Amino acid sequence: MTDVAHTSEPTPHAPDSIRQLMDTLGIPYREVSVTADIPEHAQRVQTIILDDSAGTLMVLFPQDQLLDLNRLSEMTGRSSLTVMHPDRLTRVLNKHELNVLPGLPTLSNAPCLYDERLLHDGCLLVESGEQGVLLEVSTEDFRRLLTKANPGRFGEPLETIHPNLDRPEQDQTEIARAVSTFTARRIQQRLDETLEIPPLSKTAEKIIKLRVNPEATTDDLAGVVETDPALAAQVISWASSPYYAAPGKIRSVEDAIVRVLGFDLVINLALGLTLGKTLSLPKDRPHTATPYWKQAIFSAAVVEGLARAMPRALRPEMGISYLGGLLHNFGYLVLAYVFPPHFSLICRHVEANPHLDHTKIEQHLIGITREQIGAWLMRNWEMPEELVAALRFQNDPTYQGEHAVYANLVYMATHLLRAQGIGEGPARAVSPELYERLGIKPEKAQECLQRVMGAEAALRELVSQFPH
Repeated sequence: MTDVAHTSEPTPHAPDSIRQLMDTLGIPYREVSVTADIPEHAQRVQTIILDDSAGTLMVLFPQDQLLDLNRLSEMTGRSSLTVMHPDRLTRVLNKHELNVLPGLPTLSNAPCLYDERLLHDGCLLVESGEQGVLLEVSTEDFRRLLTKANPGRFGEPLETIHPNLDRPEQDQTEIARAVSTFTARRIQQRLDETLEIPPLSKTAEKIIKLRVNPEATTDDLAGVVETDPALAAQVISWASSPYYAAPGKIRSVEDAIVRVLGFDLVINLALGLTLGKTLSLPKDRPHTATPYWKQAIFSAAVVEGLARAMPRALRPEMGISYLGGLLHNFGYLVLAYVFPPHFSLICRHVEANPHLDHTKIEQHLIGITREQIGAWLMRNWEMPEELVAALRFQNDPTYQGEHAVYANLVYMATHLLRAQGIGEGPARAVSPELYERLGIKPEKAQECLQRVMGAEAALRELVSQFPH
């Protein structure tokens, strides 16, 4: 089984240390490129290293499962297990000259637990230690690697977790149920009284009134922005950024509006910045998570570029498109605010399940997703329905309901950025159907993405204005 799958380009090999280990143990294997056709009958092994004061623990489970840390704690009696910090993991990998963590318990002296359902399939695909290369091993042969490992059942099959992606009429009921679960009491009050979400700032209220006023002028907008010195400084800094390459010095908010950004972008930018600061950034976050404002600003830039790449007949309102990208992850802040004792648990599960979208994890742990609660709050604050749709349906690439273009653009932008290491969760290829629906050619989308990534230094300068 040691033949290598053939592709049109040279396929990288598993590291020499891993190949020697497999040969020494007498375990037949076949190297498979992740870009090649993965055998349908094969189960992919997800590997994670946890640690606490008692030491490290290697955990193996099927990739079609969510690792439930609560069940693992009950099974092991170790309640403080968390994913090994990325810096420490990097040192471990470097020691063995590996790029990714292999799913081979014999490589480490650490104790190992595996979900027994891992052995239900006839064939397994295991990380080899080299990015993009898997080892195909028969289940019987892999079982020989588990002689010192302990079995258990601590995963939750993904087929049992059903995030509500497309039924917004049920959001309020599901949010109330989730809150009720975590407060251990039945909620009789209205949802907006129960959640105690902070009120909008005066600046946000003024900007919202301007948005719906068809007679609002540049002077009106500049006047509102200038009443908030911090916001005014950010708008001027935005317009002065190398990203926009404005000629001459930007001396005022009016200058920023008239000469560089335009009325539509500034009013939506100001609204997004103001709403984004309504809720403070949580002190906890997944180790590998992109900082909130970096993800927001890069997403807004890519959404804006994608919208401009659309045919004029299909092109949505640019300001709302930008705002949708800027606030797409706002539900993350709301979750941290509404469920503070449990937000840390969500973070730890995101770390332990890098192969999953956060929607599966949040649905499993609290019964709702950040998209549901974020969109609900936007509607409660009487934000535009286009923005509500952008947040609510951003994870459904097939959504074609009202204002679908905004949600579809956010989906495309976030998945293009995930492939660049910005954002959280697995990066999925954007479907040809979605490209066609938006009227964007894949090569144009890549050009847009590379334009934004090429301006990374300028965008990082904007990000640096915000708390991390």
